[in-house]
Amino acid sequence: MAEPTVMTLDVRDMAPRERHPTIFDRLEALDPGSTLRLVNDHDPAPLRYQLLAEYPDMFNWEPEKQGPKEWIIRMQKVEAESPKAFPSFEE
Repeated sequence: MAEPTVMTLDVRDMAPRERHPTIFDRLEALDPGSTLRLVNDHDPAPLRYQLLAEYPDMFNWEPEKQGPKEWIIRMQKVEAESPKAFPSFEE
């Protein structure tokens, strides 16, 4: 398994319509345990709601800086849980 990494994505100069698709492409490409460090020019609350709706329990959300001109959020892909063992029905 690859070593966990932190990748920074600065979307401040990106067209608004391109931001969420680009962010989600980068998040999906992360290895478990790795982090996307997002730099934005506004509060990314709508992104957080979308992330929670589309990928529940897959990413941790940790604000590093919250305004007034720059928001930095660290989104870490959660380590995949090992499959749950089924109880044995043998006697």
